[in-house]
Amino acid sequence: MKKNHFLLLMMGTGWCLFSLACGQSAYFIPPYASPTLPSELALLAGTLPPTYAVTTTPLNTARPTELNLPPTPTITEALPFQNNPTETPASIPFLYYTQAGDTLNAVAVRFGVTQAEILSPDPIPEKTLFQPGQLLMIPRRIANTTTSTHILPDSELVYSPSAADFDIAAYVSQTSGKLRDYKEWMKSTGTLNGAQIVERVALENSINPRLLLALLDYQSHWVSGQPTTEEEELYPLGYHDQGTQGLFHQLVWAVNQLSIGYYSWREGRLTDLSFLDDRYKVRLAPDLNAGSVALQYYFAQISDSKTWVMAVDADRGFPAFYQQMFGDDWARAQSVEPLYPPGLTQPTLSLPFERNKLWSFTGGPHGAWEHDGSYAALDFAPAAAESGCVESKAWVTASASGLVVRSDRGLVVLDLDGDGKEETGWVIIYLHVSSENRIPVGSWVDKGDRLGHPSCEGGIATGTHVHIARKFNGEWIAADGPIPFDLSGWIAHAGEEAYQGYLTRGEEKVIANSNASNISFITYPDSDP
Repeated sequence: MKKNHFLLLMMGTGWCLFSLACGQSAYFIPPYASPTLPSELALLAGTLPPTYAVTTTPLNTARPTELNLPPTPTITEALPFQNNPTETPASIPFLYYTQAGDTLNAVAVRFGVTQAEILSPDPIPEKTLFQPGQLLMIPRRIANTTTSTHILPDSELVYSPSAADFDIAAYVSQTSGKLRDYKEWMKSTGTLNGAQIVERVALENSINPRLLLALLDYQSHWVSGQPTTEEEELYPLGYHDQGTQGLFHQLVWAVNQLSIGYYSWREGRLTDLSFLDDRYKVRLAPDLNAGSVALQYYFAQISDSKTWVMAVDADRGFPAFYQQMFGDDWARAQSVEPLYPPGLTQPTLSLPFERNKLWSFTGGPHGAWEHDGSYAALDFAPAAAESGCVESKAWVTASASGLVVRSDRGLVVLDLDGDGKEETGWVIIYLHVSSENRIPVGSWVDKGDRLGHPSCEGGIATGTHVHIARKFNGEWIAADGPIPFDLSGWIAHAGEEAYQGYLTRGEEKVIANSNASNISFITYPDSDP
């Protein structure tokens, strides 16, 4: 909007704007990936070559016997890195069939080539999503990667339609492990049992609860048995750090790692893995799917290279354990994937506040829920007479019609298809909505209806504001991606770092600024749709 328009608004209201944004902290920086790894590196996973010395001692000797997994090899010698003898000549291009969620930029990053070098018999979209199954011919620039075996479907990583009817409490109640009787006091909610904690973390971060339960059982036997060591008791997901003891903190850490792997791969920000022993760094196979990368990244954070090989082994590691625990995940995936259907577009959405009121764009694309993962969220703050977390009489409004399916702890979740399930279709998340006058669960709203007042409730915040993000079929949608965040015609663009960025509408531009200067002012006039 024009500068003089904002000055008139400010003179008329007597308000000013201060620093108002989500709490900002260090964000995930993906490891640097060179275009080609050194020739002395070889496949880190896959069929174990004869030079490995292996025994049949299981990696996890206390696994539930009813799962009846094949023995997992224990590698007793250093990993022998060597060239793959069946490596295809570099002169022969890689024939890659696109997967749901692929973009030209992300594919180019994974394969270590420029976008211009990628060829196809069909038109190549520069910014939008590829149609799944499109043939691409890509120069071979990388070698000695991890195996290309897909070990987890995307729909089993995110809280997708395949888990919409999964009853966490009912499942846990039928088990005999520590989780069934576990209780933990939470400052925000009081005492929760184990199933409730899993449900909360899974829902808030949109990570599949089946996967979280399986990881708990695989690593520390919490679902089907009891921890066998003090370490498994205190750190059930294997992350040892001060302040992360207990189920809730361990799960929060885990979903962050899974989200980093999934969305950084999806968005072209991750290509390499490093391990706890810090001896090797390996390039991820460029034709992996996001769900498989997420699992590989997760285990790399808590494993040395040898343990990692065993954990991600499709036949004897966690993927086999997961299938024995919850059945055929790939069969479930066939009924719901692709999560991104061909031609997916965002429904028409409006700015999340009332018309003719002065607000500020205080946060460009940043983490949707926790600090890491998809940069799916934007922040807006109302005019205020003082800075910080102050009471506001401004209103957060519905950006589209829908059903309120959650309303608690500073959160309002709007289900646009009205089926009552966050795991299906388009969903809008509003965070930092005050408990005062917040709309209740079960309410149907139309575009522009009031949802509540902006605040600091529901998470770390430096000032009163609202945080808004989108999901589709359980997957967070990047604000600056192939389906850009469009609010009343304002299109989101990411900056070099989280929270930076800007909005554009034609020749107009609003720049994100946590200090709410005039470059960040924005209104929703009657003339806008």
